[in-house]
Amino acid sequence: MSHRIVIVGGGAGGLELATRLGRTLGKKGRARVTLVDANLTHIWKPLLHEVAAGSLNSSEDELNYVAQAKWNHFEFQLGRLDGLDRASKRIQLAATLDEQGEELVPARSLEYDTLVLSIGSTTNDFGTTGAADHCIFLDTREQAERFHKQLLTHYLRAHAGQDKDDQISVAIVGAGATGVELSAELHHAAQELAAYGLTGIQPQNMRITLIEAGPRVLPALPERISQPVHQTLEKLGVRVATGSAVQEVTADGLRTAAGEFIPASLKVWAAGIRAPSLLKEIDGLETNRINQLVVRSTLQTTRDANIFAFGDCAACPMGDGSERTVPPRAQAAHQQASLLAKALVAKLDGKPLPEYRYTDYGSLISLSRFSAVGNLMGNLMGSVKLEGWLARMFYVSLYRMHQMALYGPFRTALLMIADRIGRSTEPRLKLH
Repeated sequence: MSHRIVIVGGGAGGLELATRLGRTLGKKGRARVTLVDANLTHIWKPLLHEVAAGSLNSSEDELNYVAQAKWNHFEFQLGRLDGLDRASKRIQLAATLDEQGEELVPARSLEYDTLVLSIGSTTNDFGTTGAADHCIFLDTREQAERFHKQLLTHYLRAHAGQDKDDQISVAIVGAGATGVELSAELHHAAQELAAYGLTGIQPQNMRITLIEAGPRVLPALPERISQPVHQTLEKLGVRVATGSAVQEVTADGLRTAAGEFIPASLKVWAAGIRAPSLLKEIDGLETNRINQLVVRSTLQTTRDANIFAFGDCAACPMGDGSERTVPPRAQAAHQQASLLAKALVAKLDGKPLPEYRYTDYGSLISLSRFSAVGNLMGNLMGSVKLEGWLARMFYVSLYRMHQMALYGPFRTALLMIADRIGRSTEPRLKLH
């Protein structure tokens, strides 16, 4: 019987890995590759802020797991990880329910020889009072679409004259990449909605407040990048409140530790990450304080050499001799997926596994159509700062690289042409 590789989590990293292994091991019959995910479709997580603002129609940019499995010689199983039995090398999947709450796919177990966990992360509200009840998190496509519907509802009510309030207030907690990019996209959305005739709320009456507990926006990036981003946001009319830790969230707004109350009809929490709580108790595997699985430089878990973990759900050493772990970024998941694709082939061949060393290729922040800023890092050129049109082009290319890994160059080129044609026939903003 061929070697059974089970990959749990079809995010950017998990899907790329399943696709690569399907093309190499699955096609040749050397391994049976199975991808498990709780959804039937995939959308690139860094694009969720565009789904929330309506700049991206998620139903057009989604990828169907079943079709991808057929095209790339792996299997797909619908289900959510519910447990692990290391002794018998088995995972448990919870039952999947339909919209009516009836059982769609029953609970079941899957056997594995090699298990790869790439179930990503969820937003960490740090136990803030009311955050879970009143804030929208942008972890899934459903959450992003929920925010978009609430935004449209405000505009449609104002347009119909049913909402006496002619303004809308949005508070975004966390000035990392998601918070910053969402702020700019919402400002763009306000202009587009007005251009389409929904003038009940004027663009200047969308009050956006970006709240950050740290001293500056984009705290994980160099100050020379965060400074121009801060200035651009303020030019757009976004209020940036740095050094403001949120103490409580209510139905009407947020209260900071300093006692300031920020009114908001829509509230988004985009600060901090943690791995799903399921991992904390999963059959004795070592985890850290934010539930991430502790892995070696080979991406094997510390207590089981047959279980690998990568992406946001794994605490992986940087590989530079320090105690720091790899940051939760899409480029890290992409790098780790590429390494694991080689490592699992080496494992089947009985060869030593390669070790992962994080390489920072820089960061790019998109401020919708207004601007983009970032830095590119390379061994030859050091760190190069980019702004404006060129930065925007590099930002778009990141998504195209993800598509290349999934579809190959020819199909990606066709998708680019289709996108270009679609721009002239479809509205620039999703209006439903």
